Amino acid sequence: MANEKRVMRVLRASDMDAIVAIDAAASKEARHDYYARKFDAILNPKHNINASIVCELDGRVVGFIMGDIYFGEYGIPEASATIDTLGVHPDFQNHGIASDMLDQFMMNMKAAGVGKVYTLVNWDDFALEKFFSRHRFAPSKRINLEYQVA
Repeated sequence: MANEKRVMRVLRASDMDAIVAIDAAASKEARHDYYARKFDAILNPKHNINASIVCELDGRVVGFIMGDIYFGEYGIPEASATIDTLGVHPDFQNHGIASDMLDQFMMNMKAAGVGKVYTLVNWDDFALEKFFSRHRFAPSKRINLEYQVA
């Protein structure tokens, strides 16, 4: 894997099958409808800027980060971004692909004038929390509120 060239690029419509397959391999759940909705929003130029990226190895999509850029939403006056979905095919995990994608994502956000990037991690997902912590993410001063609809 060390000799293979990693290509980071913006997500395209043709990436959907590969992303659904990566997610299914990692989560053991097929979420085609979820990704169809995500792709519709991400690739709609009236919605926002396509901030989502994929990683290719020898022309094969092996990882992805899906995120959004916001300009004033949620009462936050400065440009901000979110990462809501991150995946690396299980055969390619633990080789720095997620870190390389995150570095590229952050470089893109800086170029777009984004000051802060937010993400959510389940409180008991220690591996994901550790990953983001290694990349200088810290608990936010914003409080994530939840309402249980009964």
